[in-house]
Amino acid sequence: MSKICNKYLPFIVCFSATLFFFYEFIQGNMFSSIADNIMQDFNIGADKMTYLSSIYYLANVIFLFIAGYVLDNYSPKKTLIFSMLLCIISTFLFAHTSSFAVALICRFMAGIGSAFCFLGPIRVASTWFSVNRMAMITGLIVTFAMTGGILSQYPLAELVQHIGWRAAVNMVGWLGVVMFVLMYWGIRDSSSQLAFKKASIRSSLSTLKQIYYNKTIIKSAMYTSLMNMVICIFGAMLGTLYLMQRLEISKSSASLINSMLFCGAIIGGPVIGWISDNWQNRVVPMRLAAAVTLWLILLVMFAPVNTFLMGLLFFGLGLITAAQVISYAYVAENHAPEITAMAVSAISVLTQGGYVVYQNIFSYILTHSGSYSIVNGTPVYSLHNYQIAAITLPIGTAVAYFLASRLRETFAKS
Repeated sequence: MSKICNKYLPFIVCFSATLFFFYEFIQGNMFSSIADNIMQDFNIGADKMTYLSSIYYLANVIFLFIAGYVLDNYSPKKTLIFSMLLCIISTFLFAHTSSFAVALICRFMAGIGSAFCFLGPIRVASTWFSVNRMAMITGLIVTFAMTGGILSQYPLAELVQHIGWRAAVNMVGWLGVVMFVLMYWGIRDSSSQLAFKKASIRSSLSTLKQIYYNKTIIKSAMYTSLMNMVICIFGAMLGTLYLMQRLEISKSSASLINSMLFCGAIIGGPVIGWISDNWQNRVVPMRLAAAVTLWLILLVMFAPVNTFLMGLLFFGLGLITAAQVISYAYVAENHAPEITAMAVSAISVLTQGGYVVYQNIFSYILTHSGSYSIVNGTPVYSLHNYQIAAITLPIGTAVAYFLASRLRETFAKS
């Protein structure tokens, strides 16, 4: 019995840590389902609604620098538990405030906690699994988190229609309480983690300097950031509203199609990670994924499709863009295990920073590319506005392909 427990213990520990990432995927992507409700309730336009969404990622970026150091030098369990608690408190406050300023503070608090939501599971996994399994394990971590993205789309949109957005967000807070209990009992610090010698602040700053001056790491991080742009814009913010205009369908139908992004990613993460591990190749799958993503985006934007075909296209986008998980294994293979979190944080900083940049660029173009109408107190933007703003997607994907073409192969070796 003990042998069986020891065999599955790493998976149990990593699953427990990944619950936080799962929860933060709901937090980060739920604005796609409540964007119009937020604009109506707070009497704001798409620009200020974007501030509310992107400030979460701004806090994430700022504290990712701290997160890497903390996770590499202190107990991952205690760090994740405290971060989760901060997110839960901020969620309850956000659900009950009527002040836009307080809402911004709540989202910033949630963003602070979420700085640890991906680095934490990756740090835990790096001490429980060998490096040649990291692409597959990273894929599984992202896959499970993506189910949180699914819950933040159609199920949350339906819940909002029945009980209102505030009550729905309040329920998200109680879901966090359940996750908190499971994390507390499931996460364990490995003996190798506890054996690491704590690095000094000066030593850590020196390590960060080496990481951020490494062109290969920055190229890989930028690739991940750009490949994540589809999730950033469609999945996390305005995908549902875009599809409502693009296909002239209801909010429920649009959110269902939008959730296909996360369904595709659920399959794509572990499958592409497994393929990369077994091919012992990182760069070729990354380059192929960028090329296919570019064509899929163009079809989404311009092809004459019905709701079923659009659902398939969104599923394909989620499936292929999941190749971004390879970047985390790629970075881990270029650094010693004891600084894994700090190295991977370079990717997370640029990816989460991309959310701030991409969402605000998209929102700015959307609100300045033509007129809009007010329907029941909510700004409604035309398809023309959305199509012009969405040009950022194929441009970003083309740059991602260019960056992947300039990466050197590691052949899945540390």
